[in-house]
Amino acid sequence: MEKNVNNKIKLRIKKDDRVKVIAGDDKGKTGKVLEIITAKNKAIVEGINIVSRHTKPNAQNQQGGIIKKEAPISISNLAVLDNNGVASKIGRKKDAEGKTVRFSKKSQDIIN
Repeated sequence: MEKNVNNKIKLRIKKDDRVKVIAGDDKGKTGKVLEIITAKNKAIVEGINIVSRHTKPNAQNQQGGIIKKEAPISISNLAVLDNNGVASKIGRKKDAEGKTVRFSKKSQDIIN
């Protein structure tokens, strides 16, 4: 029997973050996060994990053909870049106003 538990995982990566790929075919490349897929722990990153998709002709694309687009990549293969452009782990702490903010564990800088 499976339990129907709705545990939400707190992800360290958000939309519009600058990230670096640390594993896989695109290792070393950087890009901006376009979308987060929390159900699958994946993210779509601009210019990373490009796949070719064959499409039939339709109303939007009259000719059809091969379209290059970004495919989801596992969040475990991504590292967030801090304000200096250095990949580091992310922590959370309270700022002066009591708000929870993300910070770089390497440089201790707050990530916007």
